[in-house]
Amino acid sequence: MEKNINDIVTVYAEATPNPESMKFVANRMLLPNDSADFRNADLVKNSALANALFEMAFVKGVFIMNNFVSITKNSDYEWFDLIPDLRNFFTEWIEDGKEIVSAKKELSADEETEIERKIKQLLEDHVRPAVEMDGGAIDFKSFINGVVTVQMKGSCSGCPSSTMTLKAGIENLLKRMVPEVEAVEAEAV
Repeated sequence: MEKNINDIVTVYAEATPNPESMKFVANRMLLPNDSADFRNADLVKNSALANALFEMAFVKGVFIMNNFVSITKNSDYEWFDLIPDLRNFFTEWIEDGKEIVSAKKELSADEETEIERKIKQLLEDHVRPAVEMDGGAIDFKSFINGVVTVQMKGSCSGCPSSTMTLKAGIENLLKRMVPEVEAVEAEAV
């Protein structure tokens, strides 16, 4: 039986600013409208894909979002040796229709202020696309006493340049657009 061109799964590797993380991009949505961040194997509860990846000796972290998976590796390994096998692994996993992340219950949203809504919208519209391009994500955690707390995920977690991105980019944007914001801090993962 001949495969339709739309059935062909492609996966390519893309470098991120974090030298220990690589973004693997598929031509399929893997986890639309959500993200799953596993900093170590003990944190995996609802992802067969992440469990399988952590069985590989070099995998230190897994982040899944939209159409990509960011892998953070142990520094003992080189991407040059790992990329071909990982591309094949992801291609086969997707072609076989295996589960990426199991469905989770929706959490009810707490009451949020107008300032929090504005901060979340700015992060969503202006920051998230850039962070996703680098294989990561940013989540709003809180706004207390003028301080916005965010969580950096995926390749952004532990990236040497994420502090500069946070202060020079995100903090400046939020302070300019929302005068109540005095500082932006990243929550440790």
